[in-house]
Amino acid sequence: MPELPEVEVTRLGLLRKLKNKKCTGAVVRETRFRKPLRADLEELLFNQTLQDIKRRGKYLIWLFDRSALVTHLGMSGSMRVYLQADVEVQKHDHLDLIFGDMIMRYHDPRRFGFVAYFPDKESAFAMPELQRLGVEPLSEDFNSKFFYGALRQTSLPIKTSLIRGDIVVGVGNIYCSESLFLAGIHPKTKSNRISKKRVSALTDAVKEVLQSSIELGGSTLRDFVSAEGQSGYYTLNNNVYGREGQPCKKCGTLIKKVQIDGRSTFYCPHCQH
Repeated sequence: MPELPEVEVTRLGLLRKLKNKKCTGAVVRETRFRKPLRADLEELLFNQTLQDIKRRGKYLIWLFDRSALVTHLGMSGSMRVYLQADVEVQKHDHLDLIFGDMIMRYHDPRRFGFVAYFPDKESAFAMPELQRLGVEPLSEDFNSKFFYGALRQTSLPIKTSLIRGDIVVGVGNIYCSESLFLAGIHPKTKSNRISKKRVSALTDAVKEVLQSSIELGGSTLRDFVSAEGQSGYYTLNNNVYGREGQPCKKCGTLIKKVQIDGRSTFYCPHCQH
């Protein structure tokens, strides 16, 4: 599933190609998604300029002159920009947004994502799914004081607290394992038992891991490509994720895997305690 870094990489790529361009058409080939897609999207967006694209967690908010879209890539979706003359329609290419000679093509084999239309920007940002999200991990709101206070309220394993999204949003499974390794914290440690000093280290680790992944284009495990068709290379630098039975890059101890809340979690039993 595309996580925060992959969505941010997509956002930046879309903006590089499409910002301040007018939508000159839309082709809707499928409407059945997690949220139904409006079949009349061309009429709704025609001649509106794409002013900006914001991100909230794993959601993108497309801001046009008078209206907005909220999009989610689901489990296997991607949004890529092409020159219209250079690309043929493939299976699972469900939507094109046309900007002159360029198109944004939404490809989603499982159709777990969505493209939702809103008549104004305010209603887009008021979408219930956005209101339930925790703080943005790369913002100033996510700091050690806030994080320590939030963790004191729960005895859940720190892996669970990180990945749920109600405290901090967008720390997906890969980035959770990697952040906990950098901070030296065992993933099963109870959240309210972690000291201020270690919470501070974890706060810094989350920011470092996510920023590094964005700079490397995200993580490509199976389906993800950026808006410009590039794979992500962060997984090539993984310290623990996906490395069960391999030696820790720091101490040489074999990496272990454990299931927490049904998700595979990787850690070094020597470096993390």
